[in-house]
Amino acid sequence: MMPWWAQRGPRAWLLRPLSGLYRLLTGLDRWRYRAGLARVERLPVPVLVVGNWITGGAGKTPTLLAILALLQQWGLRAGVVSRGYGRQSQGLVVAPAPSAELGDEPLLIHRRSGAPLAVAEQRADAGRALLAAHPDLQLLICDDGLQHHALARDLSIWVFDRRGLGNGWLLPAGPLRQDREHAPLPGSRAQHLVLYSDGERSTHLPGHLAERRLLQALPLSDWWAGGKSGRALSSLAGEHWLACAGLAQPQAFFDALQAHVLVLQTLPLPDHASFETLPWPPGARVLVTEKDAVKLQPDRPGCENVWVVPLDLALDPAFAAALKSELKALLPLWTPD
Repeated sequence: MMPWWAQRGPRAWLLRPLSGLYRLLTGLDRWRYRAGLARVERLPVPVLVVGNWITGGAGKTPTLLAILALLQQWGLRAGVVSRGYGRQSQGLVVAPAPSAELGDEPLLIHRRSGAPLAVAEQRADAGRALLAAHPDLQLLICDDGLQHHALARDLSIWVFDRRGLGNGWLLPAGPLRQDREHAPLPGSRAQHLVLYSDGERSTHLPGHLAERRLLQALPLSDWWAGGKSGRALSSLAGEHWLACAGLAQPQAFFDALQAHVLVLQTLPLPDHASFETLPWPPGARVLVTEKDAVKLQPDRPGCENVWVVPLDLALDPAFAAALKSELKALLPLWTPD
């Protein structure tokens, strides 16, 4: 079922005046930086921002993880900064730390990649802390932040899924967090790459395709222990499972599982669900995402039969080549391995 903002129906038209207010407020925010009333801070290493124009679940986290894997293959030392959306802490927190302090997506990124990571209300604060702790870092990656301008960026990755631009209107009449790419603010650059995380081009913007893959499931205890191999999803066919997901788009997870002919009962939860109380009945065999797994401990009663399904993103080789070219321009002394 398509969301209501996929078209310009009655509800979208009723909210249209508020989109004008959103445009005014975001324009004023940019004007503050242009007028020098707010400072754009530049850190001593290049900054790459991975984010999306559309609200909720376009594939930003798997894209960031795939990029980190590429950088590691190329011998580049990169750290990650984030605001840690949904965390229950304040101030600066450096990984490793519990998901309540770090945020579920930052903890997932740190666990999967091993990259140094810090969260703070101001991404520049997180960046300075990482560079002080890891002076060998050559690059910082911003987890989200296309619409936040206090930290100068050198390259942006715009991530879109099959929803594209929705109805093309700004929040709240549509899903867009920005309506077009603006000229760079002082200290920032305008270079960008576009990536379509669902394997299909969904906007007018030229870009590269990527493919999301769910290949296997691991027991929760194995996943926490760093296991890399589990049961192929095809081997679960014919068995009865409950699929649970606290995502912006849980149905995308369920659809991907059902493509493997799994017999599923589905349990969608709000994005960043806390799991303070387990939502499934005792004894249920449950499949969860990694984003949810970081909030579940293997020794917790009710988690004995929980399995984790990692999501991988296969990048187009042309995207990898374009990214390498951009980074070589930013890091003239870097010699790729």
